[in-house]
Amino acid sequence: MARRPAVLWSAFLAVHAWLAFVGLTHATLPWGDVTLQYRPWVQNALAGDIVGVSHPWVYPLVALVPMLAAMVLGPELYGIGWLLVVVVTNAVVLAFLLARTGPGARLGALKISAAWWWIGFLLLLGPVALGRIDVTTVAISMIALLVAQRRPAVAGALLAIATWIKVWPAVLVAAIVVAIHRRGSAAIAFVASAVALGLGVLAVGSGANSLGFIFEQSSRGLQIEAPVSTVWMWIALVDPASATVQYIPTINTFQVVGAGVAEASALMTPLLVASSASLLVLGALVARSGARAVHLLAPLSLAIVVGLLVFNKVGSPQFVLWIAAPVVLGIATQGRRFVAPAALGAGIAAVTQIVYPFGYDALLALQPWMLVVLTLRNAALVVLFGLAVHMVWRLRRAHGPVRRIHPLPESQVI
Repeated sequence: MARRPAVLWSAFLAVHAWLAFVGLTHATLPWGDVTLQYRPWVQNALAGDIVGVSHPWVYPLVALVPMLAAMVLGPELYGIGWLLVVVVTNAVVLAFLLARTGPGARLGALKISAAWWWIGFLLLLGPVALGRIDVTTVAISMIALLVAQRRPAVAGALLAIATWIKVWPAVLVAAIVVAIHRRGSAAIAFVASAVALGLGVLAVGSGANSLGFIFEQSSRGLQIEAPVSTVWMWIALVDPASATVQYIPTINTFQVVGAGVAEASALMTPLLVASSASLLVLGALVARSGARAVHLLAPLSLAIVVGLLVFNKVGSPQFVLWIAAPVVLGIATQGRRFVAPAALGAGIAAVTQIVYPFGYDALLALQPWMLVVLTLRNAALVVLFGLAVHMVWRLRRAHGPVRRIHPLPESQVI
């Protein structure tokens, strides 16, 4: 029964309805970014004051497109309009997963398993899984990874669009270029599409503001949920004179302040870049050793994406949603081999929902039990990072035994 498309679609709609209800009605305002930030941006844009054009913005300009689309029901029902955008976006992903585009019953079964995991992951992560612009980039990235081996040019073009919404999907292009054999098609399509979109952004008069998101993000400090901030959160509990939690109204977030924070903040971006670069080098070595793309792309993508979370100085809860793209690819192409990262990713999502939105007031109050929860979540991210790196390394160290796991042949990948 669980494999029937009607059951999947019913669960899909029920989960989206529940998360939207909680996001729009709970006292903590989990969809506050949508109703309190996205809506004013859109209203100002419609009045001629376009973010990313008139002045720098925290996102690339294409992010404004789904925000504008959510105005379909008017400003009073903007939250419902956003729900419609999200449902349509995610419905495309589910329809793609359910489409029998490859031969063999096993492929269909794995894709259905991946779809069930994804729906459960959204439910576990909570309302933030739908109430941020990240939902659009994850949906696009998910399809791009699934088609990368058979249609690398399509994957590259899709990821260019996603990158012009939010920057993180660019690392997936790098993973594809390292892992697959038709890497040139993916790279050329990505660059050509990204340049075309960039020229379009310049054509509307954005000028230097088109890249304002780079400077807006780089100036941020250590957000309290980030893994690196865990140290200062505990210091703030035991020694308030040495570290505190401070609200930053200009970016509507809470950061840690204290001795060593500025130095740590300055180190995080170089560490994030070094992590991604090192993993790409490892992936290239593994690929040259003879590992097949069907084995390599999912764990390599997962390692790089989780690295973005582990070494990120922001650490917003919606970033956990990024994990879904490589895990869905792993389940859909490798099945049981991805049980461990899939289970750990689901657990991370569930704990993240405890942190935000339901335990966020306790976190701001530095209640010890919530600091323990946050610490466990961040430790689990580190464990998942290590697991993904190990999966990549294992392909080189024991390539022969890996073949006996019997993932789908590359000719049968979506």
